[in-house]
Amino acid sequence: MDEILGQVLRNAVWERLDMLAELANRADAPSLLSVARSELPRLTEGWRAMLAAHEPDEKGNCPACSSRWRQQKAPCSVWQAAYEHLVAGGLAPTTQPARHATRTRVTHTGRLATGTR
Repeated sequence: MDEILGQVLRNAVWERLDMLAELANRADAPSLLSVARSELPRLTEGWRAMLAAHEPDEKGNCPACSSRWRQQKAPCSVWQAAYEHLVAGGLAPTTQPARHATRTRVTHTGRLATGTR
């Protein structure tokens, strides 16, 4: 059950990101402005919450990425991705293919489907 719920949640997030990317690429100026005003605060709060969970502890380790047996020194991959996409990405856009271009997803009918997005 948890696996199905996890897949449903992941699919919902991927679909939301796909929808926002589509709007950014194809919406007219007034629609784009409206979406930006509503979505940018939500996206920035989401990044802040995620980064807060990956804030290094007093030993310089990421508590979210570390395990009992293996400590992950900061900056972890989440902070590195944040820097790449929020800071450096504005300077040098990447031309690499999407990391999750092919994935298994649960369709609206509840069946598993593997595809490229």
